[in-house]
Parts: sequence; C-alpha cells; structure tokens
Amino acid sequence: MAGVARESATRAPPTGPEGPARRRWALPTGRQVLERAISLREGSIIVVTLITAVYFSVNTSTFLTGANFKTLLPYFAPFAIIAAGEVFVMILGEIDLSIGAMYLFAPFLFYKFATAGIPLVPSVIIALAVCMAVGLANGFFVAVIGVSSFVTTLATLFTFEGLALIISHGTPVATPGAAVHTSTREVSHVVNGHHIVLPETVNHIGTFAKIFGAGTYSELIWALAIVVILQIVLTFTRWGLYTVAIGSNKLGAAEAGVRVRLVMIRNFVLCSLTASLVGVFEAVRATSVQPDPAGANEILFLAIAAAVIGGTLLTGGSGTVVGALIGALFLGILKNGLILQGVNANYLLFYTGLAIIVAMTVNVYVQRARRGYRSDG
Repeated sequence: MAGVARESATRAPPTGPEGPARRRWALPTGRQVLERAISLREGSIIVVTLITAVYFSVNTSTFLTGANFKTLLPYFAPFAIIAAGEVFVMILGEIDLSIGAMYLFAPFLFYKFATAGIPLVPSVIIALAVCMAVGLANGFFVAVIGVSSFVTTLATLFTFEGLALIISHGTPVATPGAAVHTSTREVSHVVNGHHIVLPETVNHIGTFAKIFGAGTYSELIWALAIVVILQIVLTFTRWGLYTVAIGSNKLGAAEAGVRVRLVMIRNFVLCSLTASLVGVFEAVRATSVQPDPAGANEILFLAIAAAVIGGTLLTGGSGTVVGALIGALFLGILKNGLILQGVNANYLLFYTGLAIIVAMTVNVYVQRARRGYRSDG
C-alpha cells in the first residue's frame, strides 16, 4: 500500500506555480502577444490604421469629434462594401474591373425604372438584378469560355460606362425617393422670462432614403452587415472553402469534385451586386445621379486597393473580408485626415499613393515575420 501511495504521489500533477492549472490561466508574455498579433492576417493593416489615426488625432484637433466621424463614413463605408465583393473574385486569382461600371450604371437603371412608374424598392431590386446578370456574363466568359478576367471585365467596364452615358445623355438627374422635404414647426423659446413661440424650418428625408444611403449611419450599418455575412460565408461555408481551394489550386479543386465554373460565376455575380448596391446608396445620399466615369473609376481602384491592403493576395488563394473593411477604413482615415490638415486637393492622390506603398511594405514584412514565427513554433 505504501508503494502504491508513493507511485500515485509521483504521478499526481503538481499544483504549484508550475502545474497545468497554473499554466492554463497564466497571463501571456509579451512575446506570445506579439506572436498572436502577427499571426492575424489583418494584423499589419490594423497596426498601420491605428498609427494613422493616432497621428491625425495628435495633429488635428477635430479628428476625434463626433461630427468628423459622420464626415468620415462616406470615405470608407462604400469602399468596404465593394471591396468585400471584390475579395471573393480576387481569392480566385481573378480580378473584376467592371465594378466601376456597375457602380455608375445601377443608379441610372434605378432612375429609369422608378420614373417609369415602378415603386422605389422594386426598382432597386430590378436594377440590382440587371447588374447581377452582367456579373453572370463576366463569370461565363471567364470560367466557361476561358477569356482572361482582366480583359473581360475591362471590356465590360468600357461597355457599361458608355451605356450609362448614352441612356443619361451625359446629364445628371435627381435620384428618385431622395428628395429633402422641408416643413415648419413651432418651437417655444424663453426670452427674458417670457415664452415666445417661433416658427422653425425642419429638413427631413423619407424612409426609403434613410435606409438606402441617405441616413447618417445607413451605409455604415450596411457595410458592417455585409462584411460580417460575407466573412462568415468565406470562413464557414462550402462556398467560401471552395473559393479558397480554387484560388490555391484550380485543377486540384476540380479533381476533388468542386464545381469550379459554378463557384467562379457565383463570385462574379456577387461582386457586381455589391458594386451596384453601393452605386444606388451613393446616388441616394447625394440626391442626384452623376454620369461621371472618372469618379466611378477612382472608386474602382480604391476598392481594389482596400482589398489588397487588407491582406487579399492578387495571386489568389488567400483573402479576408474583414481585412478589406480595415483597408477601406485606412484609406478613409487617410483622406479625411489630409483634408482636415488642409492639404491641397492636388496632393491627395500623391499622398494616398505613398501611403499605400508604405502600408503594403509593412504588410509584406509582417507576413515574413509571421512565417518565421510559425516555422519557429
């Protein structure tokens, strides 16, 4: 019995500071925290975005105000939505340049349907469906015919930007359902101890406009909802897993039973949907539809930049929707901060380009460090 007791005592786990219970609840060391931060695919752009925000907070007194946050929203929320759809195409190792055309074309379709007597919401749905059909055509030419995605979507970009100019005659139009209504109400004021009732003018917009882009936080809510949903799809569903598999090894994915063509077509449709949705949002927010291909093309490249900055590889096989959101936030903070600092408009693109190079350089070095930590582990 004494021998058994001694044997059990030697096998019992230590309960002191070196015991497993102690190790389980011990706080991580600084090196462990660094390793975990670096292991995040979005880690580098998060750090760069925080540094950028801190810089503008220190150098600009109005950057951290609530009013400026509302000003910041249009600088990143639309790009986050478009970049979220672009991520699904880029993970395939493809690219969709037609998002600029869908951004420009969808509001004019919406205008045509709404002014033809179709209710507002059905008009939006029909316009989005038409743009999704364009994405279907893009996917067909790329996945089935075998035309390069760059060539296919470049042709689509030119075609539908030109079509938007044709149907609009190059003339801006008022966005249906986005009109600002003015009303007068009586407000009581106290002057020298006396209550005086004075008329006050109030501007307000309709429910449709509040939901589809004109509300203060509507685009932010849409962006967060879309990013969360698509990140879940990319991470936890067969659609997302098949997308990553195709981008990593298209032939291997096909031999494993993945319906490669169907997944590719579906991703191009999704990309067109997000771009056209943002086009409607921005038209409602601005209360007018502008036939401006230059602005649409700028949004196209900034959305792709947000996806790449956020960690999506141009070579395919890897990407993150949350990273695209953070990349869009970085670009938004950069533009907003430069404007608050009074930077000349002629220098905005110059500084934006330099910032993208710096952010991507940091991203590359962090990825190398991440691979080094993983190999050491």
